[in-house]
Amino acid sequence: MFDQSQIQEFKEAFTMIDANRDGFIDKEDLKDTYASLGRAPSDDQIANMLAESKGPINFQIFLGMFGDKISGTDPEDTIVQAFKILDSDDKGVLNKKVLAEILTTQADRFNQSELNQMFEIAPIDAAGNLDYKSLCYIVTHGQEEE
Repeated sequence: MFDQSQIQEFKEAFTMIDANRDGFIDKEDLKDTYASLGRAPSDDQIANMLAESKGPINFQIFLGMFGDKISGTDPEDTIVQAFKILDSDDKGVLNKKVLAEILTTQADRFNQSELNQMFEIAPIDAAGNLDYKSLCYIVTHGQEEE
C-alpha cells in the first residue's frame, strides 16, 4: 500500500498528533494538535474525526485509515484531502501566513524557495486566503494560459 518513505512520513505525522505520547490518538491529542495550528474545532467535529475509526487509533489503525482514504482517489483529491485536514472551518481556503508557518516548521519542511514557488501559482485573495482546491487543480493539471 505505502512504500517505506511514505510509512515514515505517516509515522512522523502520527507522532506529532499523539501529543501525550501514549501510542494512541484520542480527543485530547486532536484538540492539542488543532490548538497548535491556531484552530479550535468543536467537540462534534472531533467526535466525527474519531468516529472514522472502529476503536482506539494506534499507528496501524492510523495508517490503515489513510490507506482507505487514499485508495481509489486521484492525486488531486489526495492533495485536497491533505489541505482539508488544516481547514477546520471547511471553507476551502487557508490563511497564507498560517499555512506558511505550518509548511516551514513541521514534518517535511518547505524551504523558502519552495514556499515562494507555491505562492507564485496559488490563488490568494485580498484577505490573504489561499484557495487550496484551485491550487491542487493547478498543481495536478497545470496552470492554463490567460
